[in-house]
Amino acid sequence: MGVERLFGNNARWVERKTAGDPDFFHRLATQQTPEFLWIGCSDSRVPANEIVGLDPGELFVHRNVANMVIASDLNLLTVLQYAVDILRVRHVIVGGHYGCGGVKAALSHQAFGLIDNWLRPIKKIIAAHAADLAGLSDDAQVDRLCELNVIAQASNVAATTIVQDAWARGQDLQVHGWIYALEDGHLRDLKCSLSGPEDLDEVMRLIPRR
Repeated sequence: MGVERLFGNNARWVERKTAGDPDFFHRLATQQTPEFLWIGCSDSRVPANEIVGLDPGELFVHRNVANMVIASDLNLLTVLQYAVDILRVRHVIVGGHYGCGGVKAALSHQAFGLIDNWLRPIKKIIAAHAADLAGLSDDAQVDRLCELNVIAQASNVAATTIVQDAWARGQDLQVHGWIYALEDGHLRDLKCSLSGPEDLDEVMRLIPRR
């Protein structure tokens, strides 16, 4: 069983998509008008389109280890800028998941290599919430940190110049933090949505350029 089976899977997928909608791929090829940007984890168990029940073309997606939003990550910023300024998405969703391997790695003191640099911001979250995490079991610590990381990354999205510029020009744009449970397949809203600069910490708010 090698990569060849993926072509067979693809052919059967095409058959399923076109069985009830022969024009599906023609429409898909002519336009992309998603309402949502999903910033999620690279974990193979979290297929963004599938867990929210959307077809290709309906969800713009960026994925990395532990669904991080780092201000110097040009890959992430390019995706965000294109989604907000060009595609005019109305919702940016940071989608984390319980049991995240990146979060587990950040909680440990083991050295893993290059990824340790990527996960350093999560260690800062651990330090900031040390008292809250201290009384929890190991599994509960991981799950709570997964939630705290999503909340922090949603705030990081809202703090970007891309999102703040959109708000300054009156664009309807919301940022959300959700988390997915591998055990039951359900998404949970972490109630940390941001809809304007007033939802940011004051120090993060920027005065619009003239």
